[in-house]
Amino acid sequence: MAPTNSKVIEDLKAAFAGESQANRKYLAYAKKADEEKLPYAAKIFRAAAEAETIHAHSHFRVLDGVKSTAENLQDAISGETFEFTKMYPAMIENAKAANDKTAERDFHLANEAEKVHAELFKKVAADPTKPAPKVYVCKVCGHVHEGSIPDQCPICGGKSQVYSEVL
Repeated sequence: MAPTNSKVIEDLKAAFAGESQANRKYLAYAKKADEEKLPYAAKIFRAAAEAETIHAHSHFRVLDGVKSTAENLQDAISGETFEFTKMYPAMIENAKAANDKTAERDFHLANEAEKVHAELFKKVAADPTKPAPKVYVCKVCGHVHEGSIPDQCPICGGKSQVYSEVL
């Protein structure tokens, strides 16, 4: 049963956000440690990231955040659509106004990938029992592609080597 106290609900949402961010941050740190050939540091970062995921999932469950797959797909469609219609366009404009080309490109790539994500969630929602095809993610921009690896990412232009298969 989900909590009803508004302060507890806000605390759980904040904890979920914080744990989620820590997971992503620690995975980025692990990647850097790998690049610097520091496997012990990388392993501890990955272990902490996994622990943060456990915490985030627990907080989300207490919030009663996981529903049926049909409801979860609709939530995902809504979230991705918000990102590419409202969130990223505003961020792109802010980066342009600040003349920050790096942030502008980063936001633009994410925005274009979010459009693809929303369409894929819609496709799955239309027939969630369909057999799963091979799925690949571009490690540069987050483009998701079904089928065989594309020769070039349609969003960032990366070659096929930038894709990794989602298992």
